[in-house]
Amino acid sequence: MAVANQAWKIVADLFGGVFVGLALGFVADRFLGTTPWGIIGGVLLGFALSIYMARRTANRLMAQAKAAGVEPKSIPFDDEEDEER
Repeated sequence: MAVANQAWKIVADLFGGVFVGLALGFVADRFLGTTPWGIIGGVLLGFALSIYMARRTANRLMAQAKAAGVEPKSIPFDDEEDEER
């Protein structure tokens, strides 16, 4: 259950950063009259921030898993689908 909660946190980080940037850009446009540059800049900055936050969360989870002795499972590449075409 804890893994699902952490996955939802990463998703919330990704969407939340973009929406916060969108809102701040909208407010900047209203007060500064720079439409649409505030929204564009806000979305881009929010996207960059959300990627940073999601990566930080993922790195923290990997460090916790490594400290707990959990080894990642390797999934072999299966190219049989490509051969059928």
